[in-house]
Amino acid sequence: MKQILKDWTWFEKIWLFTSVTTMIVLSIWWKDSWIGMISSLAGMLSVVLVAKGKISNYYFGIINVSLYAILAYNQAFYGEVMLNALYFLPMQFYGLWIWRKKTNKQDGFDIKVVRMTRTQKWNWAIIAIVATVLYAIILHFMKGNLPIIDSFTAILQILAMWFMVKRYKEQWTLWIIVDVFTIGMWLYAFMKTGNDISILVMWIAYLINAVYGYWNWNKALKKEVV
Repeated sequence: MKQILKDWTWFEKIWLFTSVTTMIVLSIWWKDSWIGMISSLAGMLSVVLVAKGKISNYYFGIINVSLYAILAYNQAFYGEVMLNALYFLPMQFYGLWIWRKKTNKQDGFDIKVVRMTRTQKWNWAIIAIVATVLYAIILHFMKGNLPIIDSFTAILQILAMWFMVKRYKEQWTLWIIVDVFTIGMWLYAFMKTGNDISILVMWIAYLINAVYGYWNWNKALKKEVV
């Protein structure tokens, strides 16, 4: 463990310990399911490692998305179910393969950070808008809960995951937006059923981590340019 954390700052160590401990305590206090607790813990470890540019994030990601799909199904968030089971899960293995091929250790990162061109950003923005509308229509006919928000967050997550695999720093802007809306979804679910408090806390922690990830990847990119 000492070897693994040797290039971590004190902030990163404290943040990891605090977020994980909070999830465990709240899960026990609210008598959350073991699936929810394990999924949230694996997810937290995964996103923290992504923010650090560590390839090992994908191992925890596999556990997280597999269990999260089950929890989303129980809440009738079908967009989240299909997203995690049919996209995120296989993408964990694809991302692991890609990052291993692109290994370039520098300043604590396992990979080299890259950025998009302005044209790429506009193209992806148009794709996101069209896909969100079409997917929302599908979810509406499936009688899923919150189809518009479910569609919006699902499409942005698809793009953010792709950007992550391709090592684009722009992934963090999408993750921040996704986290804000998904927190709303799971807050709605918690107020309605009283379940899955650990998942709600996980997404709040994701938001904080996404802000840090944006800062950390931007810092790494500036060092590469210099």
